[in-house]
Amino acid sequence: MKAVVILALAGFSTLALAEQANAGDQAQSAAVEQYTYDMKLDVANVISTTDVSNQCGIVPARMTYEDSQGQRHTVEYQVWGNGCSGG
Repeated sequence: MKAVVILALAGFSTLALAEQANAGDQAQSAAVEQYTYDMKLDVANVISTTDVSNQCGIVPARMTYEDSQGQRHTVEYQVWGNGCSGG
């Protein structure tokens, strides 16, 4: 009987951790800023950028970076995709 209770608690704790991770991902994606030309970015280290090599035309792209204080930021901007062929 104790084993069943322990397994049940372990299952609930796993669900709670999954919910926390999911909430963190949603909070991070909610913190995306729309880039404007007057923004002054403090980019110390680029973490990731959107791959636009297979897209054609103006498409949204994101850059995630760390500033000089070690804080992560994500900005979204418009860019011309590199996937256009034939002119």
